[in-house]
Amino acid sequence: MPAVQIRIRETGGKWVVRAGGAILGESGKTVELNEGDRPAVIYFPREDVAMAFLEPSNQTTTCPYKGVASYYSIHTKSAVLQNAVWSYENPIETADRIKGYLAFDPLQVTVEEL
Repeated sequence: MPAVQIRIRETGGKWVVRAGGAILGESGKTVELNEGDRPAVIYFPREDVAMAFLEPSNQTTTCPYKGVASYYSIHTKSAVLQNAVWSYENPIETADRIKGYLAFDPLQVTVEEL
């Protein structure tokens, strides 16, 4: 398997994540993770996300470049967005900067810079 370069940088600016008409998080401390030629992913510090809307899921996945991801579903007024959030609780060393951060599925929520 060829090595994939992981790059993590501070985004600057303020970012927001919305689902079902509600703001789930807003932060000026987000980081952007680039993995090879995949689209960049914005990660929010856990303390800047309304965790009351999130319910832990049984789903996990393993990435050879980041480690084991744990998932959460989002409860909105009208729906449950299954496995729409993930987090690397104990990432491998090359991705250590995303520990304690959450990422959101762009097909289920809106993540944008303000």
